[in-house]
Amino acid sequence: MAFQNNSNQDMMSEINVTPLVDVMLVLLVVFIVTAPLLSQSLEVNLPKTAAVATRMDTKQQILTINAQGDVSLESISLNDQELAQQLAESAAGKDHFELHIHADETVPYGRVAQIMAIAQHAGVSKLSFMTTAGQ
Repeated sequence: MAFQNNSNQDMMSEINVTPLVDVMLVLLVVFIVTAPLLSQSLEVNLPKTAAVATRMDTKQQILTINAQGDVSLESISLNDQELAQQLAESAAGKDHFELHIHADETVPYGRVAQIMAIAQHAGVSKLSFMTTAGQ
């Protein structure tokens, strides 16, 4: 028992785009609703991170900035001019020199930026900001 198509119409060979348009409209609505949620800022405490292993073949020095903004390099208190001289001597001709900055979390960002500029002018190309490990 075979079915016969007695009509004169040929088979339809076009793609039905209606389901595609429906899916695209749903995705568009989802993106419109979620886009404003992505731009909201969140409060974060940056000084808490996980520990990271350091390279062993590098020459490292530790720079500490206390809460008052005073600077010490390897536990020796220095002013900004002395710091620039020490860093220039330490970084001269060394590819693997790293400066680790331990800054108190209450130090204003402007002071940390000044120290970074001093280090950059002295030829230090690798800086690390040390933080405490936390959850």
